Amino acid sequence: MPGRSDYSNGLKLLVLLALLLTQIAGSQQISILLRLQRTTAELQIEENRQSLGRNIWDVTKTSDPRDVWKYPNSVSCLVVYGDGKYVFEKRDERTLGNPKVKSAEGVLTADDLQRLKTILDDQELKKVTTPPAPELPADTQAIRNLERLDAQIDRAGTMQQFTMLKERVKTGALISATSGPSTGLDTFLDNGAPYKKTLSPLMKYFEEMGKKSKSALKDSKPQYCVPMNIS
Repeated sequence: MPGRSDYSNGLKLLVLLALLLTQIAGSQQISILLRLQRTTAELQIEENRQSLGRNIWDVTKTSDPRDVWKYPNSVSCLVVYGDGKYVFEKRDERTLGNPKVKSAEGVLTADDLQRLKTILDDQELKKVTTPPAPELPADTQAIRNLERLDAQIDRAGTMQQFTMLKERVKTGALISATSGPSTGLDTFLDNGAPYKKTLSPLMKYFEEMGKKSKSALKDSKPQYCVPMNIS
């Protein structure tokens, strides 16, 4: 028959297991307060010319130019949880399918977490939505690069999401069929311009977290910087 010590040990094991399950359940309930991600895609580097052809403009006319993950890109992302834990990740994918990733993680101080919540509680920020994609000029020769900003903010269980897009395009009329396109000036398009002042405190916070995490970045596996499908 099992002795008193066996019963006592079994009871202790059950208590420890219950505590562990409680901790796991608690950690699973902690939601992401903020996910902020900035992606830059260079559309005129050699990998693109080999895989997509030299006329990137023709490619983007038949697909969504906001999908920067189709091209070699670099990404910085910040994920902050409701309890103040955060991860800052940098991803550089100059060769598609072979990303180089570094990340740093930590816990915000109570003051830093409150500061972020104050930024997120701004009434104008709560109104921000994804604007229409920039319209390319009729004389666009090529899209040189794209910069995309994605944000997800937890609003008491309801997710606010928006995407902003900047494009640098080469413009200019075709001189002749033999001489090719003119050396037109670059045109900069930014559908997030109307929200620049509203987003400024949030972007400043993002930059500060990037600088704060810089010395702590270590090689890691890709995990937090991911395509964010926001319409």
